[in-house]
Amino acid sequence: MKLWGMFAVLGLLVMGTWAQGVMPTIDLPPCDSPEAEAAALVAEDYLNAQHTHGYKYVLNRIEKIKIISSPGQADKYLLELDFLETTCHILDPTPLSQCPVRQKHQTAIEADCDFALSNTTQGLSVVAFKCKTETESAEDICVGCPELIPLNDTDGLQLIESSLNFFNKNQTLNSKFALFEIGRMASQVFHGGNKYFAEYAIIDTNCTSYDDDLCIPQNHTVAIHGFCLAEGSADLNQVDCKIFPDTTQLNTTVRIRQPLHAHTSGSHHNPAVHSLKHHKLTVFHDPTVSGLISAESSESVEAVVPVAAPVVKREVPAGVPSEEPVADASAHTEKPPLDLKPVALVPSCPGKKKHFAPAEVQ
Repeated sequence: MKLWGMFAVLGLLVMGTWAQGVMPTIDLPPCDSPEAEAAALVAEDYLNAQHTHGYKYVLNRIEKIKIISSPGQADKYLLELDFLETTCHILDPTPLSQCPVRQKHQTAIEADCDFALSNTTQGLSVVAFKCKTETESAEDICVGCPELIPLNDTDGLQLIESSLNFFNKNQTLNSKFALFEIGRMASQVFHGGNKYFAEYAIIDTNCTSYDDDLCIPQNHTVAIHGFCLAEGSADLNQVDCKIFPDTTQLNTTVRIRQPLHAHTSGSHHNPAVHSLKHHKLTVFHDPTVSGLISAESSESVEAVVPVAAPVVKREVPAGVPSEEPVADASAHTEKPPLDLKPVALVPSCPGKKKHFAPAEVQ
């Protein structure tokens, strides 16, 4: 079943309880509560498991959370979450907790996501979600820093080709590698011309020698992968490649980093031709597919899950009188006024930022 179909079923279930005269309740826990954190981490794991291109994302802040409870049904969680791109490629086995967040001067990428989860006896699970990615310019804090260029930029592709050729010529893994995916490319202006930067994933092929031609990449599920950082130009550059461990060599890490010259004979990569400057979350997560409506648009997520006359539960700080209406004012015994001191109310949402915000100067 497609995501939009699952979410439509979720809405019908809530409407069914309304039709039966059962009022669902809405709980608004603090965004930094253990309950909210647990749901957000499930969303984070799911996002990185479904995301098959580019880099891993880490939770930065919980913007909103709403829990809809109906008798006899699993609780529904609606969350608005902020994620930040890390420097770990999605193929990198490094645990997410050890992946550095990409800094502002490196052109940080932020993802604003809406998630719908269901809480059953088996635990929390994602029903539907969508994300929107945005880049933050580095010019505000770093004039002259490298700027992202399209993933099909000719000079950037030449840098990738020449640096990968050099790596294949000098590595000793008895396997020739091919381009698997371009992560990002950037350029920086110098007095002598532009300097280019490239990050790209590689995959081993059926060739065992640098001089072999007509190399075919191995099956992605069993192949050896790696990730390369290159900078310079097609004529003079340097490359640093890390080979990820495979199932038979769990501790294998090979690094080659040294100045190199171009080797332009032959090209074995087939990059996707598009003008994007960073990897967006795939079409699978598109709002038109998932059925979720962005809270930043004119409509909100609440419009997808209609709830009639809900009972809202809020946590009231100690010392603050309840705002619930009194059923019978005449029967209420008059009490002397209390000498209450002002209490500073701390907003329960949004939650605290776990990492820097892209809009902030580092």
